[in-house]
Amino acid sequence: MIAHTIATQTHGRYLVAPPADGAASHLLVGFHGYAEPASAAMERLQTIPGAGEWRLVAIQGLHRFYRGRSRDVVASWMTREDRDLAIADNERYVAAVIDAVAGGAEKRLVFAAFSQGAAMAYRAACASPRTVSGVISLGGDVPPELERAALARVPAALVGRGSRDEWYTEEMLAADLARLREAGVAARAVSVDAGHDWTAPFAEAAAEFLRSVRQ
Repeated sequence: MIAHTIATQTHGRYLVAPPADGAASHLLVGFHGYAEPASAAMERLQTIPGAGEWRLVAIQGLHRFYRGRSRDVVASWMTREDRDLAIADNERYVAAVIDAVAGGAEKRLVFAAFSQGAAMAYRAACASPRTVSGVISLGGDVPPELERAALARVPAALVGRGSRDEWYTEEMLAADLARLREAGVAARAVSVDAGHDWTAPFAEAAAEFLRSVRQ
């Protein structure tokens, strides 16, 4: 038996929340964690103070499934099967979404992610044909395949971890910060009193980061 792959067209889902004043704005793109819908990413973005000044976009992973025995539709970004092909598909997908929602007046593009979505945010930032202002990540690591030259395309990053997070350890955080800084990324770490959760204190840190990249 020989395994093969074939390219096919599929449809992805994303949510958009226009800026409060309705005008063209900076673009903040969110990525959810494993077994979550796009709405979870949007809700996290909307907890960030000042997020209403940005055009918010929450992208849902292409791989949809039902959560447990419920009727709740959730998604993941990829598995280890055909990993490189999935990465390429996801990068093209994210670029297409941004092309669909971005207007000519957008000044800043920032990716923000939680858990499994963090790897996707870094990949999307490094592969983006548009200039990226930064990445905000919480509870997820920098993908191992991103080399120094690719990471150098990210000018700044906010890397967050819950002090009781058993999934994203202190050692993983330290390793990610070292890789980012070696690539010339202005990476800042923030630790919050939490487990594997997006909290109000982290949202405040994200707001400060967004203010800094707008200057």
